[in-house]
Amino acid sequence: MLTVRTQIKDILKESGLKVENISGDFIEKLDEKVKQLILDAANRAKENGRRTVMGKDI
Repeated sequence: MLTVRTQIKDILKESGLKVENISGDFIEKLDEKVKQLILDAANRAKENGRRTVMGKDI
C-alpha cells in the first residue's frame, strides 16, 4: 500500500466538502494511480539522463 488511509481521511475532513468516508476500492485505485505516476516520473528522469526523480518529472 502506497497511500495512507488516515492521511486521506484528514485531507477529506480539511476540504470542508463533508465527504469523510472512503471505500476499500478507492484506496486500491488510488495506489494504482500513484504507482503509475511514480513510474512515469522515473521514466522522464531516465530520458533526461538523471538518476534522481524530481518534482518537475511529475
